[in-house]
Amino acid sequence: QVQLEESGGGLVQAGGSLRLSCAASGRTFSTYNMGWFRQAPGKEREFVASISWSGDNTYYADSVKGRFTISRDNAKNTVYLQMSNLKPEDTAVYYCNVRRRIGVLDQYWGQGTQVTVSS
Repeated sequence: QVQLEESGGGLVQAGGSLRLSCAASGRTFSTYNMGWFRQAPGKEREFVASISWSGDNTYYADSVKGRFTISRDNAKNTVYLQMSNLKPEDTAVYYCNVRRRIGVLDQYWGQGTQVTVSS
């Protein structure tokens, strides 16, 4: 059974930092792309960042470029999101996502972790 367990969310003041972690279990995800999405109250879920299976390629939403860094440790089946210079508009539930497409899309979601940035 595949499980994605996020951790590291919390309450932080604007300008502060948090590091999110997502530990995947149930299979090896070294050939999956991994990423983070977020959903603020009343808004749709949006892409934040992703990293290729090898770690060689990373992608970021324009709103977080220069402030967030995604990384992964395939030996631990874990993806990280280092968030710096946080802003109130970063407040959302952050979801871990792992995916690959071999013919069909094979993806999994975590339960989410709350990040709240106070002004």
